[in-house]
Amino acid sequence: MHIIIELTKYLLIILMGAYSYFAYRVLVNRSKKFQDKSYKMMTFSMFILHFTGYFTLYLQAPSDKLLILYLCEVVLLVLVLTFYTIFYPNISRLLLLNMLLLLSIGFIVITRLSFDKAVRQVIVSGLAFGIAFLVPAVIQRLNKLRYYGWIYGVVGIALLILVLLVGKEKHGATSWLSVLGMTFQPMEFVKVLFVLCIAALFDEGLDFKRICAVTIMAAVTVLALVFQRDLGAALIFFVTYVFMLYVATAKPLYLLSGLAMGSVAAWVAYQLFDHVKVRVMAWQNPFGYIDNEGYQISQSLFAIGTGGWFGMGLLQGLPTSIPVVDSDFIFSAIAEELGGLFAICMILIYVNCFIVLINISLKHLDSFYRLIALGFSVMFGFQVFLSIGGVIKFIPSTGVTLPLISYGGSSIVASIIMFMVIQGIFHRGNIAETQKVEDNLVGDIHDEEQ
Repeated sequence: MHIIIELTKYLLIILMGAYSYFAYRVLVNRSKKFQDKSYKMMTFSMFILHFTGYFTLYLQAPSDKLLILYLCEVVLLVLVLTFYTIFYPNISRLLLLNMLLLLSIGFIVITRLSFDKAVRQVIVSGLAFGIAFLVPAVIQRLNKLRYYGWIYGVVGIALLILVLLVGKEKHGATSWLSVLGMTFQPMEFVKVLFVLCIAALFDEGLDFKRICAVTIMAAVTVLALVFQRDLGAALIFFVTYVFMLYVATAKPLYLLSGLAMGSVAAWVAYQLFDHVKVRVMAWQNPFGYIDNEGYQISQSLFAIGTGGWFGMGLLQGLPTSIPVVDSDFIFSAIAEELGGLFAICMILIYVNCFIVLINISLKHLDSFYRLIALGFSVMFGFQVFLSIGGVIKFIPSTGVTLPLISYGGSSIVASIIMFMVIQGIFHRGNIAETQKVEDNLVGDIHDEEQ
């Protein structure tokens, strides 16, 4: 049994490395034949990795429920791959496969940590893909989305104020609502509304008066999150707005001013909020406060150090000793049991996603859709940075989840919707480009006939 577990952990690293290699080769080699071959290899690597993870768990804890859960996940992955590629043949297959790989890793690790939470994660993911299935079609066919900027902003702020009035506190932040026995974070859905709001308003005009009005709306949104004591989310919203403003106006002064204001706001937050001081103190010297404030980050560092390059193997470590390990600190569990090499490859996949998202933004000619893609790109990339950076003690912990991997229904649904909005933008751009090529070709033929 020990030998098999050792072999499977090396196999997981090899599969992750192979997937990462082909993911980056697709970026640089534009040959359709090569890309199709690479996508097949990536799909194969993903399903074998998923199987190997559950095979390792089943060897050590045989259960019919585990087999059923695994089969349900396989069905979900196959259905998503099949239906999305059939109905949207022009979407980014690389981005879709990266999404499913990260989800697969999350399924394996959450199952290892808590079977019941894994079941809920799979159900929510299936519902999210079902809801998001129509999103690319809406983006492609509904051109009026750009006309409701103020509505997006007002609805987002109203949701956050509602949370302040009747929300529930969890992990130090009042950012949860309970409806019909279901608890969720409205902030995750406000992310989508926030980016749509900023993109729509800047698409209408960029005069100084409008910029001031949009900045005030963004500031109210960020302050609502600050009053909820969800400073990690507030930071993500702030950085996203600053970069969207900079790209929309192409004025470095706005970027520099935003970064300066952010630095001042961070200092003010440190002075006003005791839990911010605690997190900074734990970041500066976690082992000096290991019995209290520094316990979480200390256990995280122990887990990462114990795993080393190759990991302990699934179910061979002690990740459950880390508080909130299934959401905020899931990267530590991955590094401990699957290894540093696996974790590095996973980071490379996140970087790969970010590159694809930025490319989609840069290549789209419509300013509205370009800003949406940029906003989601920055939001996604910065959240990954905050999550992993806090876990490895690069920055103070901000309590944000790792997209598509961490446990959390609200986070999974919002992430899938955001990715599908970008897929819709990519699909829309591809169709427009194809139509342009066809029109040019028809024009050339017509000229030759004349």
